[in-house]
Amino acid sequence: MTHERPETPADTRLLDRFKQDFRHVGDDFRQKGWQGTAGRTLTELEAFYLSTHAKQRLSEMHVIKRWAVLLWWLLKSLLLKLTPARRVMLAISLVLLVSGIQTVSFEAGAVSFRFPLIGTLLLLLVLMLELKDKLLARDELEAGRKVQLALMPDRSPSVPGWEAWLFTRPANDVGGDLVDFLRVDANRYAVSLGDVAGKALPAALLMAKLQSTLRALVPQFTRLSDLGSAVNRILCRDGLPNRFATLAYLEVTARDGAIRILNAGHMPPLVIRGRQIEELPPGSMALGIVADTAFTEQRADLAEGDCLFVYSDGITEAMNTAGDFFGDERLRSLLHDCAGRPAAETGSRVLAAVESFVGGARPHDDISMVVLRRTR
Repeated sequence: MTHERPETPADTRLLDRFKQDFRHVGDDFRQKGWQGTAGRTLTELEAFYLSTHAKQRLSEMHVIKRWAVLLWWLLKSLLLKLTPARRVMLAISLVLLVSGIQTVSFEAGAVSFRFPLIGTLLLLLVLMLELKDKLLARDELEAGRKVQLALMPDRSPSVPGWEAWLFTRPANDVGGDLVDFLRVDANRYAVSLGDVAGKALPAALLMAKLQSTLRALVPQFTRLSDLGSAVNRILCRDGLPNRFATLAYLEVTARDGAIRILNAGHMPPLVIRGRQIEELPPGSMALGIVADTAFTEQRADLAEGDCLFVYSDGITEAMNTAGDFFGDERLRSLLHDCAGRPAAETGSRVLAAVESFVGGARPHDDISMVVLRRTR
């Protein structure tokens, strides 16, 4: 009689996870086919490991040579990104696996070395060390993401006489877009949409600096031009080289249709008046570049039913699998059809259109929107 070892809870969880993984991979293959899945994987590897110049050189090669060179460049780049000890271990493991030598025995000591087994163990060890680093980094990024979410305002804050809808979603675990809401006093309300150059953790840290600076300075200034100068001086003093931020800062007054705007290098907001789309004038220079930059205050007057739409370039530069951008024309056509709709519906329709356009492509940039609609 044979006795089977009963499954432990850990075994059951692992088996269940494998079943879920196989179903997930199977669904992915059914939706995209093996060519689509493999193509996306290869595209992500090229984007991470190869420079723009290297990808340009590959495009000029014959198909057979291109594949051979691509595999070599990916391997070389992988080796160069490892630590010295892991690079040596991976190189040894690859040599042992491809050498063709199976076993080396030493009769006197009755010792034998199985090269494929040793190579596999070394490869597994490198994988475990890299996975350990990735999991530690992921935990830190997840903690940072929770902090960012905690600093986010309500998606639909209450402003008398207005509908407001705010949205931001990072391309990675943490993002460099700022969307914030602040009640300045009994009648003044401030909404900010900023876009820090770059993505991921460095941009997120500068975004937090911009948010805290704005929140500290806004109550001290009534002129938005002075506010822009003060924020800019701080970012120039405390910022990093080649790091800057664009900002669209809006102030509205309860039950008043006037919006005061500070535009520091950001894309001009769009005003939806009936079925007309009006682009506001360009703003001043971005924050954190030149310390003595002068800023100007703009103004937009909205009648009942008019809407102000502010967005980051992650909307218009959203890219699909074919490499096409969502673009300004699609956005304006969509906003044209949103005339008279509530702020939340307008924002949701834009977001759904961008997601449908991108499809299965990896997010290219953070996506942020602010929609303000005058109600009375």
